[in-house]
Amino acid sequence: MPGSDSLLTDALLAARLHDPFSYLGPRRERDSSLIRVFYPDAINVWVNIRGNFEGMSRVHPDGIFEWRGAALPPVPYLLRIESSDPLFKGQLYETYDPYAFPLQISDHDLYLFNEGRLRRAYDTLGSHPLEIKGVSGVLFAVWAPNAERVSVVGNFNRWDGRVHPMFVHGTSGVWELFIPSVSPDSLYKYEIRNRDSGEILLKTDPYATRYELRPANAALISVPSGTIWGDAEWMANRASWDWLHAPLNIYELHAGSWKRHADGKFYNYRELACHLIPYVREMGFTHIELLPISEHPLDESWGYQTTGYFAPTSRYGSPEDLKFLVDACHQANIGLILDWVPAHFPKDYFALSRFDGTALYEHEDPRLGVHLDWGTYIFNFGRNEVKSFLLSSAHYWLSEFHFDGLRVDAVASMLYLDYSRDQGSWLPNRYGGRENLEAIDFLRELNIMVHEEFPGALTLAEESTAWPAVSRPTYLGGLGFSMKWNMGWMNDTLFYMKKNPIHRHFHHDQLTFGQLYAYTENFILPLSHDEVVHGKGSLLGKMPGDTWQQFANVRLLLTYQMTYPGKKLNFMGNEFAQGREWDSARELDWKLLEYEQHRGIKTALRDLNRLYRHVPALHQMDFVAEGFSWVDCHDADNSVISYLRYSRSGSFLLIVLNFTPVPRLGYRIGVPEGGNYLEIFNSDSSHYSGANLGNMGLIASTGKPWMGWPDSLVITLPPLAGIVLSLERTGDVMVLRTPE
Repeated sequence: MPGSDSLLTDALLAARLHDPFSYLGPRRERDSSLIRVFYPDAINVWVNIRGNFEGMSRVHPDGIFEWRGAALPPVPYLLRIESSDPLFKGQLYETYDPYAFPLQISDHDLYLFNEGRLRRAYDTLGSHPLEIKGVSGVLFAVWAPNAERVSVVGNFNRWDGRVHPMFVHGTSGVWELFIPSVSPDSLYKYEIRNRDSGEILLKTDPYATRYELRPANAALISVPSGTIWGDAEWMANRASWDWLHAPLNIYELHAGSWKRHADGKFYNYRELACHLIPYVREMGFTHIELLPISEHPLDESWGYQTTGYFAPTSRYGSPEDLKFLVDACHQANIGLILDWVPAHFPKDYFALSRFDGTALYEHEDPRLGVHLDWGTYIFNFGRNEVKSFLLSSAHYWLSEFHFDGLRVDAVASMLYLDYSRDQGSWLPNRYGGRENLEAIDFLRELNIMVHEEFPGALTLAEESTAWPAVSRPTYLGGLGFSMKWNMGWMNDTLFYMKKNPIHRHFHHDQLTFGQLYAYTENFILPLSHDEVVHGKGSLLGKMPGDTWQQFANVRLLLTYQMTYPGKKLNFMGNEFAQGREWDSARELDWKLLEYEQHRGIKTALRDLNRLYRHVPALHQMDFVAEGFSWVDCHDADNSVISYLRYSRSGSFLLIVLNFTPVPRLGYRIGVPEGGNYLEIFNSDSSHYSGANLGNMGLIASTGKPWMGWPDSLVITLPPLAGIVLSLERTGDVMVLRTPE
């Protein structure tokens, strides 16, 4: 072997070869041609030279072979290899030389990726089966700018990092290699040698679309989608959907614990479709929101410790299985929202953390890069390639899986550099402030992308502070989200509901204060998974009083939520008042529906959902002050509130809520118009396992003005209950009786 190649030979055998194309594959050398290959498991190697296999010379005992001749064969050329593997010793197999194929990634894609503007980076990086010059194989690509050498390793090369070193595209930091004849079921990772420390890391592919079932964590080759979508009508309607004025009622669900098989095994995505969709249709929810189903190593994280930002977790099946679920939801007129986690990622050694031996996706300084509460790394939102990664992840779920929106987790932790940090443990921005300017820019870019490229898709912010204009357009200075969770309403309401009714009159402002800010954002009213875990108890468990009062309080709470301005969200189990707090390791307590009081809660929420969905006054004007008016917000002594909800046509509903266990007989309430009022919902109905105290039909106005209103009603207010009244002449009347 010529002496000029000795250093490259040593680098190859030591798995330090930075540019394998400078040493392996075909080339011209002075007046002859050379092909060099490396097969450490080979006894002999032949190369097909214009139809004839010619032997290659072993020039190094560790498996380097060369062929020399006058002219190179046409590319690609076929190799025949005699294996030295003890299991296959003497057997022959054929493959093409990976180092004879042209590079595939364009300079344009590399430019956009490095600029943070490659929104479909999943088409460029990761693993992609394709055909080059008539040869089938897999193109691998990964970003590792601080690596001396990156190799594809897998069960197709005995996980040997010497065999398939990759080519790096200069300063872009992107490495690629096309490997022929790799099976679509192959497992793979990247072996990375850091150029400064020499540390060798074994990393799974950040852009993989499939992974092994945990606790294993190798990536699986991406498989071209075979899905034939049947949701064209849904997608077309979604594009023109007036979501600001439409009902949005979300059933939040953890796929691993909604239901399980008798042996404790998870339902897969297809089984969920069969069982979940009829249930959601029966209950009248408009959308399902899945807690994160991106691949994650730990069941107990509920998906919030994501390691695979482009892969549905294999716990519940394949990507095609998930597409089946989405498609089935759409054909049943149900939307599907994905809980998505761009704020942080876990420190698991095999995934994103210090990916090439440096802080690549995260910050080097722990004052910026480590989330102390969760023990996770924080994304470096100022790094363009990280922006391409995260924007592409969002794009992938919406494009490839037809999700109808993203609920963005932990937005507050992204906005503030001092989030959950003591003084001195955080770094200010370039202006000396606490705002994370790079994260703000990223969130705006995210929302612009979603609304531009996916008309009708929603972005929902879990944001728990008073940050202004979260759900206002970016061109007005907002963050651009469609809606924001109303954590203030949730906290105030649950604080109030936990109080013994005898003390509630001291806290009446917890019910009324929210109207001061109710229209500063497009709000969702969440009773989410976060409120029924970590010792907080279930909704039922939060309620004071004896058993009857606890169930009545839950019915009252749900009535308040479903009639108050804002879109709606309930976590699974709320709908039948599960007694224990949520445990992700077991299914919901469905047997509770054998008991009348739990069935009553389920029936009450079903009817409230239908009322909300079908009566315009309860959803058309959620986000503007004109859709709401207090009738009486001052009756703290009786712990009663009453308000009107208006539709765009001017029709209205009257809602009266009694937060004490004392029936209010002969209770006078003002109304904007005289006439006959029909009680269209009563949470104390016997259909809901209530005491059945109410107004039994029509209530005629008295003609007596009251508290500034031109007319009034005298009504019966059942204990710990809410009633909904409709003026008989309006078109919004919907009588709900549900005899079993």
